[in-house]
Amino acid sequence: MSSLVLAIETSCDETSVAVVADGTRMLSNVVSSQIEIHAPFGGVVPEVASRAHLETLEPVLSQAMSEANIEPADLTAVAATNGPGLIGALLVGVTAAKTLALAWDKPYVGVNHLEGHLFAAFLERPDLQVPMITMLVSGGHTSIVHVKERGRYEVVGSTIDDAAGEAFDKVARYLGLGYPGGPVIDRMAQAFEGEPIHFPRGMMDGSLDFSFSGMKTSVINYVRKHPETPNDALAAGFQEAVVDVLVTKCMQAVETYGVASACLGGGVAANSALRQKFAAECAARGVDALVPARQFCTDNAAMIAAAGHWRFEADGPTALDSGATPNLRL
Repeated sequence: MSSLVLAIETSCDETSVAVVADGTRMLSNVVSSQIEIHAPFGGVVPEVASRAHLETLEPVLSQAMSEANIEPADLTAVAATNGPGLIGALLVGVTAAKTLALAWDKPYVGVNHLEGHLFAAFLERPDLQVPMITMLVSGGHTSIVHVKERGRYEVVGSTIDDAAGEAFDKVARYLGLGYPGGPVIDRMAQAFEGEPIHFPRGMMDGSLDFSFSGMKTSVINYVRKHPETPNDALAAGFQEAVVDVLVTKCMQAVETYGVASACLGGGVAANSALRQKFAAECAARGVDALVPARQFCTDNAAMIAAAGHWRFEADGPTALDSGATPNLRL
């Protein structure tokens, strides 16, 4: 009989509920985005996000269960993201999951959001070989993870300031391109046919750590000196610099740790230039590369259910008196 895990993801500005069978087979994955709500503010407003989760969670839950064609009695466990993320947003999902677990007499499983991103790979490729290198790139995180085996991880590189997605948003805001910044910069860069502006690459010193704050500042300084420069040339140059740094360091980690597989994860993994360059560099090295479907790049509950299935099998249920940890580490 299949193990069915229902999971709730509310760590930031997506309300998502999914049902996954045996940690690999997605029966439903409903995501409600808050982008339009936060766009006028130029970024995610924590209190607004929490209230939106409260309003949206019940219909998203109903739709996910309907699409999966299951009843509460069919479930093996109920999981939720318990960190990292915005504390108010996290508590909406954690409280809902624990309430459902109590009402349905099912075990509750708390899941690390970052581990969820790692397990997204196994939804597409259950046979993906570990050890592997996974690069998680989002608005809140930029890190390189040596996945030794499922449940055993070593973070071998991380950002010392801005995350890559955060830098995209800040540059887009400075250029007046709107929010979120990543998709609009990606579209402009794809359409641009001239010579992109060359911006310096941060921390290309052999370290696996990242620094994007200086790259953002270099765009600002360039615009101040050359205010006539069109935004598409700036967007193309900035994106090229960020992608170059990300892929170079990821390939460095692949070679350092001698792995045969590499994977992208996180919202910025939807960036077209990053996907293309990552796949090309892996192919050149004979590395098995997983470029995830875009639905698994952004925050979603299917990845939380996949990780929750494994965590429940490995560790058992999470105590109902446990809470949420906004700065939870991998």
